[in-house]
Amino acid sequence: MKLLNIGFGNTVSIERIIAVINAGSSPSRKLKELAKQEGKLIDVTEGRRTRSMLVMDSNHLILSSVQPDTIGQRLAALEVEYHLSEYQQPQKQGKQDKS
Repeated sequence: MKLLNIGFGNTVSIERIIAVINAGSSPSRKLKELAKQEGKLIDVTEGRRTRSMLVMDSNHLILSSVQPDTIGQRLAALEVEYHLSEYQQPQKQGKQDKS
């Protein structure tokens, strides 16, 4: 089981994440209200501004103060197939000697 840091020492299992969404849109605010009414809202922002929401497979909604892009990068870094060498630019060859 791999755990993803979502801020302030809080972690979630990456296998249980369905989506990471931006908290600024109107539909995400409605989703937040529904989760709150159902008792499935988990706030780990520690009083800071909510920047992303994680939708879990158990229908829980987790509020985080970490940017969605940052969470996406952390998820990508935990992937087995992800290697920095795959994303490096190929080196340019130097001038060839003319003999």
